Parts: sequence; structure tokens; C-alpha cells
Amino acid sequence: MDKLNVAVIGCGFWGKNHARIYNDLDAAELVAVSDLNEDAACSLGERYGVDHYGDVGALLKRNDVEMVSICTPTVTHADIALAAMEAGKHVLVEKPMTSTVAEAERLIAASEKAGVKLTVGFVERFNPGVIEALRLVSEGKIGDVILARAHRVSRYPLRISDVGVVKDLAIHDADIVRQLFGVDPETVYATAGNLVHSFEDYANIVLRFPGNRSAFIETNWLTPRKIRRLILTGSEGLITVEFITQEVTVEDDEGRYTPFLKPQEPLTLELESFVEAILEDKPPAISGEDGLKALRICEAALESARTGKPVKL
Repeated sequence: MDKLNVAVIGCGFWGKNHARIYNDLDAAELVAVSDLNEDAACSLGERYGVDHYGDVGALLKRNDVEMVSICTPTVTHADIALAAMEAGKHVLVEKPMTSTVAEAERLIAASEKAGVKLTVGFVERFNPGVIEALRLVSEGKIGDVILARAHRVSRYPLRISDVGVVKDLAIHDADIVRQLFGVDPETVYATAGNLVHSFEDYANIVLRFPGNRSAFIETNWLTPRKIRRLILTGSEGLITVEFITQEVTVEDDEGRYTPFLKPQEPLTLELESFVEAILEDKPPAISGEDGLKALRICEAALESARTGKPVKL
């Protein structure tokens, strides 16, 4: 079986998870890790018996590295991803794709020019509950979906220091509802503010889609209990997704039932999917364009919150 040589850039919380999974995947070979904190890079490298670097440039010079996972702070995503592409590496960059829409557009152009694949780490797309809900919707189990309501709240994660709650949390739901409705929203309206943190730590976002359909996203870093929930209202019933437990509940005129779903780690499915796309030379499940569009929605939400006016996309 062919194996893809992979390196992880950024040895913090998410980087450690990426390294663990690549080490376990049959189709991947973890060959190196990198972090500006050389102690962190050394610790992770020694754990899996791979080379470690404090200088990402040295890692990117290696001809045997075919793909990189970028798990560094958001403000560094664009520069590292561009350097990786110029070095001929396929790139998975964690969400948010970049700090700005303009940077995201540069990444897409660079990947096309270099002839490498680019994907964005929207791990919730690989949540079995989300996969099942989208399947049920596509089969018309609750009729025409007219409203999506997402509730994504928790305490502030100390590892996040360069973006606010909109680009860190709400971006997941912006991406999912795009898939749900199959089109981009026409208008974004939001309120947001910061009570404790330098960036916004709470936001309420309304997305209006064609056909008078809408999505409401509530997110914050203030709630003491972690909640990750999506409720879909259709003309013939409801679907509720609990992201944490991966449970799906369907309610209609015939009653209420919960399909049996095999629990799986979404990040494993995500990384496995991208490795497979590279080895089989097929489009990634999540494209750079997906990352760009979700980021554009988030920037529109922040602009709306600043101006107090709806923003057309």
C-alpha cells in the first residue's frame, strides 16, 4: 500500500492530535514535526521517533515531505502555507484558513499555480452526526429545511489568542449551513462584543439564504458548560444534532427516533480523507474555496456587528 510522507507544523494542542493520528494511519507516514518552541517540537518528535525542527524552513526543504498539516496560530497560516506550496507540498491548514479573505484568496491561487492540493480543517464536517443529518436532509426526511439553529458555546480556550469567537467557533457552523442549504447566504446580520477578552467573545449571527431560508448561530466563550448543537427545522419535522455525543434525533408526525451511529473520531476521518485524496489524486472533501467562503461569512458578521447593519455577500 502506498504511504504519504507527512509533517506537522505546530506542536500545540491540535498539532499533537494530528501527529498522533498520522502516526496511526496505515496510509500515512509521520516523518517530521516543527514548532518555534524547540522543546515542544523535540518532545513531540521523540514521542513518535521522527525528526523535529525549530525552523519550519528547514523542514520544508526536505524532499521526502509530501504534505504538511499547519496547526499554528492563525496569523501565521498564510505565510507558512505559501512557503509550503512553493516547496511543492500539499497543505492542510487548520481553520480559520487565514486571518483575512485576501490571504485566503492568495492561498487558493498559490495552490493552483503550484499544482498541489489544499484543504481546510473543518473537523465538524466529519462528525458522524453531521454526516447523518446531511444525509437525512438530502433524502427529504423532514421535508424542505427552512431554518438552521446552531448553538456553540463554552469557556475561553487558552490556546486561542489571535482571533475571536466568530472565526474560532462560529466558522464551523457557517461552513455546515452552507453545505446544508447548498448555496451561499445572501445577507449576514450580527451582534457581537467582548466582555472579558481582547477579541469578541460573544456573537449572534443571522444568515439569510435564497428561498427565504435562514440560519441563526449563537456562539460565545462565556458559558461555563460546553454545548455544541444544531437544530434543523423542516416542513415535515426536526433534526437535532449533538456534536459532542454524535447523536442525531429526528422528530416528525410519526414520533421521535434516534438512528444508531457508530462513534468515530472526526479528526481521524478528516485526515484520512485528505491523505486518500492525495494518494488517489482526487479533489479534497473540503476545498480552499470552502475555507474562503466560510471566512467571508465571518468577516461579514464582524463588519455587521461593527456597523449595526446587514452585510450583503
